[in-house]
Amino acid sequence: MPVVVNPEACGTECDALLAYMDAQRGAIRRAVYGLTEEQARSTPSASALSLAGVLKHVAVGERGWLQVLQGKAGEPKPFNEQMAEWENSFVPDEGETVEALLALYEEAAKETEAAVLALPSLDVTYEQPRYPWDEGGTRTWRYALLHLIEEVARHAGHADVIRETIDGKGAFDLVFETGAMPEPDWSVLER
Repeated sequence: MPVVVNPEACGTECDALLAYMDAQRGAIRRAVYGLTEEQARSTPSASALSLAGVLKHVAVGERGWLQVLQGKAGEPKPFNEQMAEWENSFVPDEGETVEALLALYEEAAKETEAAVLALPSLDVTYEQPRYPWDEGGTRTWRYALLHLIEEVARHAGHADVIRETIDGKGAFDLVFETGAMPEPDWSVLER
């Protein structure tokens, strides 16, 4: 992980999960730091992913998960419609600038945090819809948060590779450049 999660932020299990989720969100946000719209929309690696696309996907995905968790997702759509929506979540529209996508992601994060903090316990359950890759069923919010952390971390890794391909800046470069964490005293390793 490119940033250290403050142990003081982990007073409860809920606090810890939210802190780790925010650390992974930070990696996605930092990946677009200082880039032009053209750079953020470019697909410079072997993947068809762009940084703007990854940013849109995690924002839309987090909102979608929250709708499922809160029972507001409605009836499942036909699989081909679900797949089309999923594919579209990686492609920002012309008006979806990096700034707008960052704002959308911030809103999604606030909504998720508020919903989680309003729970009496992470043992509260929801009904996971059935998908071809998941039988669905009753799950806990704990499960969902762990899954969201896993998903965002996976996409943060994609973002790291894409960003480094664009301009050579790695995750730690961006952590120090943005002030997310002070650069350590590396000389202690030389002793």
